Parts: sequence; C-alpha cells; structure tokens
Amino acid sequence: MLKIHPQHVPYVPLVSVPFTTSTEETFTIWMKSLILSGKGCTVFDSNGRIVYRVDNYNRKYCDEVYLMDSTGKVLFTIRRKKFRLSKFWEGFRTFSGRVNDEDKNPGFEVRKSCRILRCDSICEVIVRLHGDQPCQQYRIESCPGKSTLKIVDKLGRLITEVKRKQSKSGVSLGEDVLAMVVEPHIDHSLVMGLVVVYSLINGTM
Repeated sequence: MLKIHPQHVPYVPLVSVPFTTSTEETFTIWMKSLILSGKGCTVFDSNGRIVYRVDNYNRKYCDEVYLMDSTGKVLFTIRRKKFRLSKFWEGFRTFSGRVNDEDKNPGFEVRKSCRILRCDSICEVIVRLHGDQPCQQYRIESCPGKSTLKIVDKLGRLITEVKRKQSKSGVSLGEDVLAMVVEPHIDHSLVMGLVVVYSLINGTM
C-alpha cells in the first residue's frame, strides 16, 4: 500500500512552525480531514509530520473555515464575502491562535476572474503586508478538471506549484493526494491559505 507522506514518523505536536525557509520546501496535501466524517485537508512536511490542517466538520461549501497548525492553533480565518453580484474570499491572520482574535484587516483577498472562451482558470490575489509596505499581487492558475495549479507573482515568476503526488517509482497516488512545492523565502502558511481558498472555490473542500 502506498504511503501518503514520504516516511512514517511518529506524530509529535509542533510548538512552532517556521513559515519561511531559505530553501525550496515540499509538502504533501491530503484532501481529507482528521475529523471523522469531516471536510477539509491535512498537510505533511517532507518528514511526514503534520504541519497544517483544515477541519470543516462535515460542512461543504461553508462561508468560513480555519487554517490551523498541527496543535489546532488558528493561523488564518478565511471567509467568503459577497458584494452585489460578486463573491470573493478574505483571509485574516489571527493574533493568539484563537477564533475571533484576528486582525481587523484581511491579510489577503482572492477573486476569481471571468475568462470567456478560455480553458484555464485564473484567480487574482492581493496580499496586504505589514506596515506601510505596498500590496503584493499574485495569480492562481489552473485548468478545470485537473489537480494542478500554480501560484505566480505579477511578473509571472513561479511561487508555488501543486500537482498530484507520485511515489518514488512514478506511480500517481489518488486525486486527493497532492504534492506542493514552495519556493524559498515564501510564507508557507500564506500559500496554504491560498490553496485552501482555491479548493473552496472549486468545491473540493
């Protein structure tokens, strides 16, 4: 039986997770919740340790979800918003890791672009940094019906790529087992928040 994560490592709750590193990082996303009959996902690092999780408690297409670390600390509160005929998602960083203790201003905003007669799908992303730093713009690019997506900056440079995971022998695992590669010096928690929003938009979570 193929393993979802690279190797078996006893689960040890992490006190803290470095959200950025100086090297490329690879994660495994299992599109399953740790909660029985729940909706969400579980994310492992390259050592097979749980680093992020989303648990929707059997609610699909919900308007609010929480991206948590392995200990259950809330990192982002993600909400679906409606303005007139448009819908978009906002992610709010939390201060203490508890629900309802978040920044009043969203850390990021995701809107799906309308692309008529195109087979690809684009989501526009605005990331608001701390202080007086200018906002950063990104795009989530994908093709309908495929498990592959890319996050690029406004110049088209690759930030993150997500695709179906393969075993060492080249065998593709299930459609709910994905490999996520994040470029150096990129906030993993932010990237995971964007992947969660993409999954919510496409109804896979």
